[in-house]
Amino acid sequence: MESARIVGALTRMLRDLGRAEELAQDALLEALERWPTDGVPDRPGAWLMQVAKRRALDHLRHHAMHASKEGELSWEMDNMLGTSISFRDPAETAALAGEAAGEIDDDVLRLIFVTCHPVLSAEARAALALKLLGGLATGEIARAFLVPEATVAQRIVRAKRTLAEARVPFEVPRGEALTPRLASVLQVIYLIYNEGYSASAGNEWLRPTLCREALRLGRVLAGLMPDESEAHGLVALMEIQSSRERARTGPDGEPILLMDQDRSRWDRLLIGRGLAALERAGRLGALGPYALQAAIAACHARALTPEATDWARIAALYDALAQLLPSPVIELNRAVALGMAYGPAAGLALADTLQGVPALRNYHLLPSVRGDLLSKLGRHAEAKAEFERAASLTQNERERTLLLERARTSTPAVER
Repeated sequence: MESARIVGALTRMLRDLGRAEELAQDALLEALERWPTDGVPDRPGAWLMQVAKRRALDHLRHHAMHASKEGELSWEMDNMLGTSISFRDPAETAALAGEAAGEIDDDVLRLIFVTCHPVLSAEARAALALKLLGGLATGEIARAFLVPEATVAQRIVRAKRTLAEARVPFEVPRGEALTPRLASVLQVIYLIYNEGYSASAGNEWLRPTLCREALRLGRVLAGLMPDESEAHGLVALMEIQSSRERARTGPDGEPILLMDQDRSRWDRLLIGRGLAALERAGRLGALGPYALQAAIAACHARALTPEATDWARIAALYDALAQLLPSPVIELNRAVALGMAYGPAAGLALADTLQGVPALRNYHLLPSVRGDLLSKLGRHAEAKAEFERAASLTQNERERTLLLERARTSTPAVER
């Protein structure tokens, strides 16, 4: 969580994204070395920022930078932290009265727009942002995009080099330059959120910290662009999805799927905020892809019981979404909605047409959805085989356990 803020702050100071990331990593490594013996500081974020500042100054001295530049850097960093501190002893930061958090947040927002600059390919933008903003390892990003780890590593290295060669300014674009960058920024924020909402790998099904950071960034962006419908649509989607966090896992962290969740545990405050953001998106124009997904989430949020869910409306919203943003994943979600609204045979007919789609060949949710629909049709042997195939494809241990249990019982379930 602190890494993105530190990288953002150092990039603003050094105007060198690659070097900023290296120095931020150095600061984090120093924390790993010192905290086990010295103890965790009262203000760990400030401690890390102070170490990063000292290393940035050492870097400038090493390269014989102008004395005035060093003074400017020291002044800016001290001003950002809210007080002047000796950079000789990081422990002194425990005495800080406070941080200028807004400016640090602005640095993260600037970092989002840098990583989403049009000089980079869409794939490179997403990979770099997930690395720097989401804190994901290269292997996790590769699994999220279903590509080899080496491919992601190359994308990240090339992206940094491209940004350096293009001398991309570390700033949030203004005026007419802002809108064209919005779609890419929204996509990256949503990718970070999705990785938190359903972790692509590991022992935990959820990564709440990623969800909260993506939601925070979305709120900042919506505040920056109050007239952009899709900025509010994305915030609405994340607010409503986040409202289920407490109900999505059991006492031991095991997944609880949507239709089995205790809806009394859903956060009504987040639902209210999400519905308000969705209403704002609607007032600003026709609903875009994020707002349509938020409208789907709102159908679930308004239903006090699973039986009260308006599946026909959800299916219609997926129809609209598929026309606006054709995607095999959207079609798969539409198959789930059709199965719930008009019977499992209708959903299976659509899901079956997706089996030959290359993008879904190793996508575990396709056999998972087919297994659910087959189970409802009483075709239990086929359902068992599909759940077992889904379990073999997922990289998340919690999800694998759930799918194997479903293979054993063929119990109906729906998520999202």
